Parts: sequence; structure tokens; C-alpha cells
Amino acid sequence: MRLVIARCQVDYVGRLTAHLPMAQRLLLIKADGSVSIHSDDRAFKPLNWMSPPCWLIEDPDIWTVQNKSGEKLIITLDEVMHDSKHELGPEPGLQKDGVEADLQKLLAQHVTTLGDGWTLVRREFPTPIGPVDLMCRDSAGASVAVEIKRRGEIDGVEQLTRYLELLNRDPLIAPVAGVFAAQQIKPQARVLAEDRGIRCVVLDYDALRGIEPDEFRLF
Repeated sequence: MRLVIARCQVDYVGRLTAHLPMAQRLLLIKADGSVSIHSDDRAFKPLNWMSPPCWLIEDPDIWTVQNKSGEKLIITLDEVMHDSKHELGPEPGLQKDGVEADLQKLLAQHVTTLGDGWTLVRREFPTPIGPVDLMCRDSAGASVAVEIKRRGEIDGVEQLTRYLELLNRDPLIAPVAGVFAAQQIKPQARVLAEDRGIRCVVLDYDALRGIEPDEFRLF
């Protein structure tokens, strides 16, 4: 990563033309070859940029960034105040808090959120078409398959329906009821689920994280 703070003028020549008058800006040159020009008042969005594949030609007072199509980003430098390079290393990727795996783990730990007397049989309960997020037993000992989503949509209901069709063929666990649990459930998904006898549960992720081992809530 190369960071350059310079007083510069920028002209884009290609499918369209654009001009940035002389001013102090941040030039960001990344390892992937991309070059972007930033000001101090546009949040993360650059004023102009050239996406890879492209190459940078540096002359004393003019930098030219060009791509395979012949488009050019011409940076005219008046003064360079800062020029530094930094090795950032491999990017591990964004890890989101509250993804389905987190919800599954929390709900497995606090399964009585779904009902008093509920117990967990297994996480990732196997079926021939994929694992059910949670297999549980309710207070009466009946089997319940729980499908967990961040955002509950029709596809999730269809997925749980397919699981239930297979699970109910197994005499060792049938009958198996279904619970569709999500942080948000779309109205169409709720209508479809309830029409198929599937119970819908809206999960409060923050509340689940704050639940103590002996304290539960029914959502």
C-alpha cells in the first residue's frame, strides 16, 4: 500500500472526461494496481479512480495511470507532502458478529429460549440433503428441527420444509415439528411457514448474548 499526500490536479480521459482542479489530496496506490484519489470530506468514496488491471507511469511532475482500454487518469503534481509504502500482509477477511453460525451457537447454548423444558439433541443434525441447524426435543419429548437465519425469507422456509419431509420418514424420530428462527422474518415467509405448520421465532441477538445460563426468555 502506497500513501501519497500531494497538491495535485487530476484529469480523467476515456469514455468520459472529468477534471479535478488543483488541491491537496490523498493518492492511494494499492498492491492490486488500483489508484484512487481521495479528499477529506467524502467518507470512503474516492473522487476518481482507476481499477485494475492498469499501470502507473511516474514522470517528475505527471503521473499517468492507464488501463487496457486506453483510458487514462492523469495526475499533475504541484507538491508532494508525504510519500510512504506499507506492507499490510494477507487479508483474513471480514468477520461479522451475529452471523448464522453465531446465532446457532447461542441458541444451542440457550435452547430453552424456544420453550420451557426444551433440550438440545445435536447441532448440525445430518440429513441426506444437508444438516439441520439444531435438532431439539420439546418439553413433551417430541422432536423439533430448528432452521436458523439472520434474515428469514421464503427460501429458508422451503429449506426447512425439505428437511422435515425427510426427517418425518425416519420412524425413530418422527413426528418432527419445525421452528423457523431468525433475527428478522419477512411477512411472506411467515405466512408460508405458518401455512405449513412451522412455528416462527424472532431472535434478539443482543438479548441472547446477554442471557445468563439460568435465565431464559421466550421470544
